[in-house]
Amino acid sequence: MSDNIQHSDVYAIAPHHRFQWEEAQQCYVILFPEGMVKLNGGAGEVLKRVNGSASVAEIIADIKATFPDVPNIEADIMGMFELALGKQWLVKR
Repeated sequence: MSDNIQHSDVYAIAPHHRFQWEEAQQCYVILFPEGMVKLNGGAGEVLKRVNGSASVAEIIADIKATFPDVPNIEADIMGMFELALGKQWLVKR
């Protein structure tokens, strides 16, 4: 696990960013003033659970329950949190 991200942390989509399903792209996207980022399926699964009240641990548990056969999924989830924080798509609550 990242030294910066704790299981008890709670995140929200950053101001001036919007997370949504984009029908034309058939994927989730992050929209922001400078443009748009298309997200792969795994990234969308993580970010759609980031709601400003769910902890990292709760998001991990929900994704593990939804995708029980995916090995090492927690590492992938934590990697997505690290990427999203690095890109400033998320803010800590």
